[in-house]
Amino acid sequence: MSQLLSILLFSLLQLAGIADEEIEFLFVGDAMQHQPQINAATRADGSLDYSQCFTMIENDIMGADFAVANLEVPLAGKPYAGYPVFSGPDEFARQLKDSGFDLLLTANNHCLDRGSRGAKRTVKVLNDIGIPSIGTYASAGQRDSVMPFIVGVKGKRIAMLNYTYGTNGMPMRDGIVVDLIDRDIISRDIDEARRKGAQVICVCLHWGVEYRRTPDKTQSLLADFLVEQGVDMIIGSHPHVVQPFEIRYSPRYGKNVAIVYSLGNFISNQNDIDSRGGALAVVKVKLHNGCPRDVEIGYKLLFCQKPRRGLPGDNYKLVPASMRDSVRPDQLPEFDRFVERTRRLLSEHNSPNATELQ
Repeated sequence: MSQLLSILLFSLLQLAGIADEEIEFLFVGDAMQHQPQINAATRADGSLDYSQCFTMIENDIMGADFAVANLEVPLAGKPYAGYPVFSGPDEFARQLKDSGFDLLLTANNHCLDRGSRGAKRTVKVLNDIGIPSIGTYASAGQRDSVMPFIVGVKGKRIAMLNYTYGTNGMPMRDGIVVDLIDRDIISRDIDEARRKGAQVICVCLHWGVEYRRTPDKTQSLLADFLVEQGVDMIIGSHPHVVQPFEIRYSPRYGKNVAIVYSLGNFISNQNDIDSRGGALAVVKVKLHNGCPRDVEIGYKLLFCQKPRRGLPGDNYKLVPASMRDSVRPDQLPEFDRFVERTRRLLSEHNSPNATELQ
């Protein structure tokens, strides 16, 4: 009888339009292309194959309602190159799409590594591949046509915004627009998103200090500003290491806000132990009457396993912390150190309700 009453009550709430709803977002950090990664993906016939890289997490990516990655490499064409002036293969972005990502972020400090030509080509390639991107634009007119980026997810209007602290000193030329962190611009974009009916607003930021494992004062103050602006999610990248996750209550808006200070690396060839992986964050936004009221943060730690030397066809692979048995013996010491250090950091600094997923 009690089960029948629960079903009837839920149905009445739905009819009254006040049933709770939930949207699950997935975010990962810096998707990079260092020269050894390009070499590992190159096959004997000159083609590039990234199909091995994300197989262990594709179910997570595809299972989310909306999945986002930070593409920290311009697609400037050949000759391909890694650090310090990147140019990655188109096939890398195509694999990100095929693995389930719905949006790529391009506002980062490397977006102008190959100048305006490289930035414009990146925008065109992503458009041709058929995956939306935000953060850099071929012209002010294109930005006006795209921003604020609002997408429909489970019948709700979601605004995604993306900004970077800088471009390594590379200037914007030939009409290129890069969304830089500017409070006036961000505030206007948030207001415009709200005016256009956005029910959930996410701001993705390339910010902070590289390799620092906790947020600095600049990040904290900008997070305060965004919470006051009424956003629902603040997602960070750039430090190349994982930084803590926080759930902050906004008295002004009467809701909780998810703050991910840094997701660390998604896939890269970096060697420092804290940069050998990153976090996959799952943010669940709970809505009541179409309005966000609460958030949950879950996460999986990901380790980037490097290919075997001298084994043609082997590639970089992302291994979740829960799949230790899948790690090669020669990579286990680095895997264990990365996972142990990152778990300890998060246990000391995370909000209690940001939890590790299995």
